[in-house]
Amino acid sequence: MLLLIALAHAHMYLSGHEAGFRGYALDGGPLDRLVAGVQILLVDGRALPMFAALFGYGLVQLANRQLATGRSWPQVRSVLRRRSLWLLAFGFCHALLLFFGDILGAYGLIGLVLVGFIRKEDRAVLRAAVVGLVLHVVVLYGFGLLTISAPKGDTPAAMADPVEALMMRLIGWSGMTPTYFAASVVPAFLFGIWAARRRVLEEPAAHRPLLVRVATVGTALAVLGGVPLTLIDTQVWATSDLVAVSAYALHSVTGIAGGLAYAAIIGLAAARMSSGPVVRALAATGQWSLTCYLLQSVIFVSVFAPYAGGLGTRVGDAAASGIAVVAWLVTVVLAALLAPRRGPAETVLRRLTYGRR
Repeated sequence: MLLLIALAHAHMYLSGHEAGFRGYALDGGPLDRLVAGVQILLVDGRALPMFAALFGYGLVQLANRQLATGRSWPQVRSVLRRRSLWLLAFGFCHALLLFFGDILGAYGLIGLVLVGFIRKEDRAVLRAAVVGLVLHVVVLYGFGLLTISAPKGDTPAAMADPVEALMMRLIGWSGMTPTYFAASVVPAFLFGIWAARRRVLEEPAAHRPLLVRVATVGTALAVLGGVPLTLIDTQVWATSDLVAVSAYALHSVTGIAGGLAYAAIIGLAAARMSSGPVVRALAATGQWSLTCYLLQSVIFVSVFAPYAGGLGTRVGDAAASGIAVVAWLVTVVLAALLAPRRGPAETVLRRLTYGRR
């Protein structure tokens, strides 16, 4: 589902306009507003927790494979922390060179700090997830207040000087990773750990009632919770700042339910899909997810940045989303053509984590 990430990120490379809470232009044309509305409702704040849940799920799988080889838990924990530390380093480089909205750093950070929850009881994991939800609301409400009160300045996407853009990206990423992004991914990450213990995605047929329930209820919550901010950011509903910030926080917290719903939908779809060229291409993209994620940013900088393609000041949100779809398709084709080889980013991360094998 890297398409959702591409759609959520592409418009963040645009500049030259006043933007709403989710970064979409407030002065866009009808098509731009339509696209922005659909993405605020279904994509923004939903894709990030989906991948956070899958990250937590995958971390448990990785730990189980390591434990199955006879390694002790302290040894496995050391491997997972080393991998998380390198993921944080990947995020630093990604933000430094390409995109201030990098999420790899947040995944690496929570992997470092919360890896111990892999061994904690279910009750402790779920309790921590609830605490994470409360903190999420507090942090997002704070960011919402900051958004409406802070003076409007240039974003990294608007910087014509590559060095100046680099410094601004780094400053933004350093502040947002341990606050905004961490708060956005912790609850879903912990729910992913809980689900992995039950092999929910590996055995979707056995957990179909749970997956259907999560998919249905989660999608409904995400849509209903996203409507107020969608109306505000598309200029359909003019309201007070306090209501707007509350809508922003509501959109974000219900987005966690949406992310879990999307993960459940993936599990349900995987159980029914037969092997074919499209399925194989998407599976290859999943195996190349780190490489494809980074490649998306390379494409977006090449197309939108003032010091590169320069389209960031000349196109609107609808065109940016169209370019996002094309960028995603390029990564799918590349991964499919080079499968079953590992992606270069995956190879480097594996080498740094485990050394030469």
